[in-house]
Amino acid sequence: MRLFPPALILMLAVSVPAFASSRSQRERGAAVFAANGCQHCHTIRGTGGHRGPDLSGVGRAKKKDAIRRQIVGGSKVMPAFGTILSPKEIDDLVSYLRSCKDKPKSPPPPEQ
Repeated sequence: MRLFPPALILMLAVSVPAFASSRSQRERGAAVFAANGCQHCHTIRGTGGHRGPDLSGVGRAKKKDAIRRQIVGGSKVMPAFGTILSPKEIDDLVSYLRSCKDKPKSPPPPEQ
């Protein structure tokens, strides 16, 4: 039982920097989102354009690989950013978008 406290301390010491690092990665991703004009087409939490889908809950709906493929390859209406962004910027942007996990808003009840 004497082993438990040191193991707990070690586990906390390892997890705190990992959390801080992922937070800074999400912050860098938010900066990439803004710097590359993503908000001109996409809305996140009520801010941005409406040409593309609202990304407020994309982290809940899509896995990392799907988000990465969309960013890198684009689509018929979205440009590809695979040659514009560095691999690190793409990683940061994916991390940021994965953190966007708002629940979809339910439509207002019909008027009677």
